[in-house]
Amino acid sequence: MQKISVLLFLVWVCFLFYAGIALFTSGFLLTRLELTNRSSCQEPPGPGSLPWGSRGEPGACWMPSRFSRVVLVLIDALRFDFVQPQHSYVPGEPSVPLPFRGKLGSLRRILEIQPHHARLYQSKADPPTTTMQRLKALTTGSLPTFIDAGSNFASYAIVEDNLIKQFTSAGCDPSHVPTGRRVVFMGDDTWKDLFPGAFSQAFFFPSFNVRDLHTVDNGILEHLYPTMDNGEWDVLIAHFLGVDHCGHKHGPHHPEMAKKLSQMDQVIQGVMERLENDTLLVVIGDHGMTKNGDHGGDSELEISTALFLYSPTALFPRAPPEVRPEEPEVVPQISLVPTLALLLGLPIPFGNIGEVIAELFSEVEDSQPHSSALAQASALHLNAQQVSRFLHTYSAAAQDLQVKELHRLHNLFSKASADYQRLLQSPQGAKAALQTVITELQQFLRGVRTMCIESWARFSLVRMAGGAALLAAACFLCLLVSQWATSPGFYLHLLLVPVAWCLAGVAVCAGLLAYAGLKLDPVVLGAMAAVGSLLPFLWKAWAGWGSKRPLAALLPNPGPVLLLLLIRFAALFSDSFVVAEARATCFLLGSFILLLVAQLHWEGKLLPPKLFTTPRLGFSAPTSPPRHSGMHALGLGVGLLLCIRLAGLFHRCPEETPACHSSPWLSPLASLVGGRVKNLWYGACVGALVALLAVVRLWLRRYANLKSPEPSVLFVRWGLPLMVLGTAAYWALASGVDEAPPRLRALVAGASVVLPRAVAGLAASGLMLLLWRPVTVLAKATIGAPRTRTVLTPFSGPPTSQADLDYVVPQIYRHMQEEFRGRLERTKSQGSLTVAAYQLGSVYSAAMVMALTLLAFPLLLLHAERISLVFLLLFLQSFLLLHLLAVGMPITTSGPFTVPWQSVSAWALMATQTFYSTGHQPVFPAIHWHAAFVGFPEGHGSSTWLPALLVGANTFASHLLFAVGCPLLLLWPFLCESQGSRKRRQPPGNESEARVRPEEEEEPLMEMRLRDAPHHFNVALLQLGLKYLFVLGIQILACALAASILRRHLMVWKVFAPKFIFEAMGFIVSSVGLFLGLALVMRVDGAVSSWFRQLVLAQQR
Repeated sequence: MQKISVLLFLVWVCFLFYAGIALFTSGFLLTRLELTNRSSCQEPPGPGSLPWGSRGEPGACWMPSRFSRVVLVLIDALRFDFVQPQHSYVPGEPSVPLPFRGKLGSLRRILEIQPHHARLYQSKADPPTTTMQRLKALTTGSLPTFIDAGSNFASYAIVEDNLIKQFTSAGCDPSHVPTGRRVVFMGDDTWKDLFPGAFSQAFFFPSFNVRDLHTVDNGILEHLYPTMDNGEWDVLIAHFLGVDHCGHKHGPHHPEMAKKLSQMDQVIQGVMERLENDTLLVVIGDHGMTKNGDHGGDSELEISTALFLYSPTALFPRAPPEVRPEEPEVVPQISLVPTLALLLGLPIPFGNIGEVIAELFSEVEDSQPHSSALAQASALHLNAQQVSRFLHTYSAAAQDLQVKELHRLHNLFSKASADYQRLLQSPQGAKAALQTVITELQQFLRGVRTMCIESWARFSLVRMAGGAALLAAACFLCLLVSQWATSPGFYLHLLLVPVAWCLAGVAVCAGLLAYAGLKLDPVVLGAMAAVGSLLPFLWKAWAGWGSKRPLAALLPNPGPVLLLLLIRFAALFSDSFVVAEARATCFLLGSFILLLVAQLHWEGKLLPPKLFTTPRLGFSAPTSPPRHSGMHALGLGVGLLLCIRLAGLFHRCPEETPACHSSPWLSPLASLVGGRVKNLWYGACVGALVALLAVVRLWLRRYANLKSPEPSVLFVRWGLPLMVLGTAAYWALASGVDEAPPRLRALVAGASVVLPRAVAGLAASGLMLLLWRPVTVLAKATIGAPRTRTVLTPFSGPPTSQADLDYVVPQIYRHMQEEFRGRLERTKSQGSLTVAAYQLGSVYSAAMVMALTLLAFPLLLLHAERISLVFLLLFLQSFLLLHLLAVGMPITTSGPFTVPWQSVSAWALMATQTFYSTGHQPVFPAIHWHAAFVGFPEGHGSSTWLPALLVGANTFASHLLFAVGCPLLLLWPFLCESQGSRKRRQPPGNESEARVRPEEEEEPLMEMRLRDAPHHFNVALLQLGLKYLFVLGIQILACALAASILRRHLMVWKVFAPKFIFEAMGFIVSSVGLFLGLALVMRVDGAVSSWFRQLVLAQQR
């Protein structure tokens, strides 16, 4: 079997998985239909006359305007409890001072002094609580869908009707001629992409650098007050980011949060002092934040925001009801859209489904309750007409709204509208009838919102079923071929022929469809290609080989390992397991280690050698003694359990477990307050870096690969220390950047850019050198037979066949020694030229370890400093696990070589455990956004792929490292052969010579045994790749089935959907890493063959 066939087959299998994931995703995460219809003053929202007094007045459109100007102060991540006083009472919680409370005192003072002029609401945002989705909701009045969260870094222009469009084009003069209003914006540059060219004046500032607390806010303050004073504006929007960035960097409980909120309090106070009587002030947060300062999910802290309204003129006819300050009225966040539109005399955006805040439309001048109630009913009726028009238009264009609920809501609106028209004909009607109309209109508006929330989670069951079936077929294929590959007569290149023909046929069909002008869906086309190539492959394989044996013989025997995989598969259907997977994975991995040790004991591999003469009941006596002592294996198991326990200390608690407390060691050193503590932690982190470097160098030195003069080895000796030094220097600057003297801040800023890029550049250079010269062997030419330990037996003379050129060292020894024994004896007196190659037995593993080390350092740089301790534990427990697995794997001299299922399963479990130990969770609020600014503190401009790449590398670092290192599962047992050397057998009749000269030790062949049978070596690599893909594939299959079966579950968008997305991305990263790891082994194998071929040619000369 050729190497290229193995790689092509694995690429095709990965394509099957990718097609299944894409097909399922296209049916599960669909976006709603976005209508481009617009509201206008000339088109009332429904039949009937407009509210009394709305015609013929300046600024009137659907309703008379109460304000001609508005100032919108948007404080990103302004959680509701940030506006509460310091000693507010919360049931069940002790009254302790919190740094984020009591800092917005100007709001409380206004509420107490001028209760008729101000009101505070608790605004509830709809998930996902990411900034772009919240801005869309705050301007359109609609609901974002789940998949929109993925485009938070690429904010595209809003095509739906929105407040900004209405501001700029929907105002009316007394003759009802549309006139635009001057909209001035300053702050988050996300608005530039959402509303391109919409502002008469704009001051945009980069928003994605969460480490920068002051640039955006200070830039706004530079322009805010002068803009208010010059009066050249009608709508002023200021989007502050400091509170949000402080939460991401330090968390809400840090003293920096108190400083930032105090600054916002001064801003609000300064704005209120400059307001005129015709101006409305709106202070609002787009979302909240968790206890760790993150957001994106739907927890109470994330969706709870503050909404504050104030005007120099009275807004309300009476003071707010006597309620506790901690329990104000709760309103949906999108209610601000219709409220602002009608208050400013604008049409409500066409797609709005929010409900107006009715009390803002009371008649302040008229003290009669009846007049206020009628004004509220008028506003609600206009709102209901607009929503009813939207439902009618949307239901005609899309079929995803519930028909029965839609019919019920239509009847409810018809009744409420008829009752309202009767009230207009007799304005002095009964108070009870007026209240009934208000209640019916509110029920209609709230019912529409509830229906849309439920209906817009629509699914395509056909695509979901097709994607899940394709994933299941790909898993089944991996399982079958991993068993078939070791059977005689299985030739992979013959089976690739129907696959190639089918893919070519699909490509031709796609070309014909494109030529005919028909619309192509790339997802469906990819699924067709996957299914069309899979069926011929299975048919050809079954007809050629599989039909000769029963199907049961083609499947692996069920054992404890496959049973454990089945349990993990079923557990992913439980939301409780997914939430607690971090702890469950540690438990499963620990149980797996105990199972491995128990299996070794049961197989007699932990017994002393003298007990091997007595066979167990039902088992034959082992044919060879164990390579390790029982205490050695037990020590490996205990060390592994200890490493797993220590890595578990670095955990991040999910939102669903409030009793859990996340590890404080996951935060960056810059968040620490005490200088002494920070210095101690910095020393520990640098010590972990040095220890990691020392472990790798000691391992390479133990197998003598560090003595090679190859460029890659020289880089490990000198380049890796430079990478450690650069990483340590960057950590020192990042942890003390706020404490740097003003004179050195420019230097520190420059170094913060140069150092991470230098480390990444060094890592890339080392990997390129490794790919160029991957053979880490020291070769020496000497006169006479070498006395040193070698793996290349001395030889002389040319090879006799082409096979001697293809098969490297072991074949040379077996063929050459017999053929040229006489010639060597004849030339012994003269001394023959011999070549000694040192440590060819670890040439594959050495390249893999160096590649993993070079990958680990730039990935570590993307994490917080204290995660370096986890990376050190990662390497240690990986080495321990490889040694423990090698104890139970017998070494065959001629093949086939097989990696057992327990090794692959344990490796995949350890990758998952490391994912959680590095502070990650499969939810969007837990993403480490700060990784996007490592080396790019000023942001990335308009680029989105680079920050996405950096954040993805941070999130899936464990998947990448373990996938690249997967070939070590095959190589390590051969590497461990060096634990005991064997004596060379003396030829018969040479006993006297053996007594004369010392007995020579024969160096174990180790990894060169894989060269005995190149076919079996390639098959083993294929089998290893398929097994690893199968273990990962059943996880993504379980997540897909759980998300589809439980698609109406309460926790689907909070637990199952994010889990599926993270597993899908993790699978893609792991499959790419697996391909790179196997390709590196094959590159080393080809380099070894080329190196030895050159050696033979040199010997001939």
